Amino acid sequence: MLTKSGRKLEEVIKRAIDDHIIKNSEYEEIIEMIHADGVVDAHERVLMQELNDLIADKTVKRVAD
Repeated sequence: MLTKSGRKLEEVIKRAIDDHIIKNSEYEEIIEMIHADGVVDAHERVLMQELNDLIADKTVKRVAD
């Protein structure tokens, strides 16, 4: 089941993927969102892994604010 917080997390990550850029503050916001409820569920893990893979292969560039 996809939670409300999971949908918001997905939106933030998809926006970064579409822009090909993620600011450090956005990345930190994502980390906070993932840990907000104290549980990192499977959907959150998959989304974060996808984002980190895209950052690693430079498809999404992480930049300073």
